[in-house]
Amino acid sequence: MGTVVDINGTARKINNKMRSFARVANFPFLKGTEDFDFQPAINKQEILDLKSLRFVENKENILFVGTPGVGKTHLAVSIAIEAAKHRYSTYFINFYDLMSQLKKALLENRLEIRLKHFAKYKVLVIDVIGYLPIDNDSSNLFFQLISERYEKHSTIITTNTPFSDWQEIFGTPMLAQAILDRLLHHSHVISIKGESYRLKEKLDLFSNVSNS
Repeated sequence: MGTVVDINGTARKINNKMRSFARVANFPFLKGTEDFDFQPAINKQEILDLKSLRFVENKENILFVGTPGVGKTHLAVSIAIEAAKHRYSTYFINFYDLMSQLKKALLENRLEIRLKHFAKYKVLVIDVIGYLPIDNDSSNLFFQLISERYEKHSTIITTNTPFSDWQEIFGTPMLAQAILDRLLHHSHVISIKGESYRLKEKLDLFSNVSNS
């Protein structure tokens, strides 16, 4: 999705793709207490505190951990939009797209430029770590990026893989531990356990059709 805010001269506007994805006005966890009730594991006050953006000033990370469909990406995007509204440079990218870009830059001898690009944002959202393992080059590139951002800016991660299994993504326990050490040192870890919101919508639709 790229930058969260489009800049035209001095005008700033939330990127249309980002706004469309987030659907903040209809987002199930951010409208009221009843919406948070769908995922009891989510601490409403903790999420609202993150939207205050103190974590950006403190250079803290946020890691959303949970199974698919529980709202990790929506929460990450909603916080990213809040950061962009307050003029913090903010960028959103899928983990595997990020790895593809870094590997391409490595092959083209422009890795340093690309690392600086991703390292410069006050808030970098890296979405969906964990569906597939990556090769050694990619693991090392990701470590370099996280090291560049460590204690300088905030990184928001979404993952469906418990931290204890990250060695399966990054190849070795040592590299996985080195990455996690930097991500978790100053961080907020939000573990979400519950039903898939997407699946709930489908089941509700199926139930309505069946009863009509």
